[in-house]
Amino acid sequence: MEPFGYHAFIFLLMGLKWTLLLTAISFVGGGVVGLLVALARTSKWHALRVITSAYIALFQGTPLLMQLFVVYYGVALLQINIEPWLAVTFAFTAHASAFLGDIWRGSIQALPKGQTEAAQALGIPYISRIRHVILPQALKISLPATIGFAVQLLKGTSLAAIVGFIELARAGQIISNQTFQPILVFGIVGCLFFAVCWPLSHYGSRLERRLAVGTAGPR
Repeated sequence: MEPFGYHAFIFLLMGLKWTLLLTAISFVGGGVVGLLVALARTSKWHALRVITSAYIALFQGTPLLMQLFVVYYGVALLQINIEPWLAVTFAFTAHASAFLGDIWRGSIQALPKGQTEAAQALGIPYISRIRHVILPQALKISLPATIGFAVQLLKGTSLAAIVGFIELARAGQIISNQTFQPILVFGIVGCLFFAVCWPLSHYGSRLERRLAVGTAGPR
């Protein structure tokens, strides 16, 4: 048994680093794919709407833990060796793309139809219309929900330990097994999660109130 000390704390910080890196990569990758999903869900093509609707339903209707299992162990059944890092990154990116795509789809559809109709009447091409008219307004509407999902995604990275990926929660489990001080170790792990998640949650709440005041009409 080893006492909890400096090296154990550094190991936890390394786990936090991988947690933040996994969250950032998954959020950015999921955001890129999610934007395409949102645009497809709001397009005039019925086939695209059906396909992306099924995509969203699949990832929202199944547990993230199961998705990790399918990606990591399912690929292994095909005789393909995949590193835990690649497996969890792919699974979390796909998971994030479904949720962000649905959030942004709702934000796009929340805009008054007159915005799109006016842009079409002015002869603005589709790409320019989306880039300069629709997305800036939809982004403003979706920011609080997007930040809230980012917090959930960060906390959800603890599930990556199930396939051997050493993030913050898994690092805490390893240190706890070495020191036999689970309350101390996981108390520190909880504090590290809180130190990252609370500022994001607080910022999202402030942003939501600010946007609510900014969009409130006169009474």
